[in-house]
Amino acid sequence: QVPLVESGGGLVQAGGSLRLSCAASSGRTFSSYAMGWFRQAPGKEREFVAAISWNGGVTYYADSVKRRFTISGDAAGNTVHLQMNSLRPEDPALYYCAAVSSFETRYGRTHRDEYDKWGRGTQVTVSS
Repeated sequence: QVPLVESGGGLVQAGGSLRLSCAASSGRTFSSYAMGWFRQAPGKEREFVAAISWNGGVTYYADSVKRRFTISGDAAGNTVHLQMNSLRPEDPALYYCAAVSSFETRYGRTHRDEYDKWGRGTQVTVSS
């Protein structure tokens, strides 16, 4: 059983909005220090989208999504959301939720190797 479950993906027109959500799988409990979203389009590497550190609520965004996407969440519940506005034709991908269960920062909260818990992903499709 994967530790995280994403929801909220779907088909939306360019310029539209979607809200992705992620939570720990039923029956799974763990402590996290940060959670984030990554995405992977066909034939491309998995790339960082956004992250939130529970220490102070610091947020991080990829340049391509700044001022369009907003990450929020709840450390106690290990839940995180991604509000995506003004979706563009380059945004479609499989969006993955991830969590960091280590206090130490080795690669930085924007690096996928920092994350040790992942979901299976939710598909986002944008029609032009």
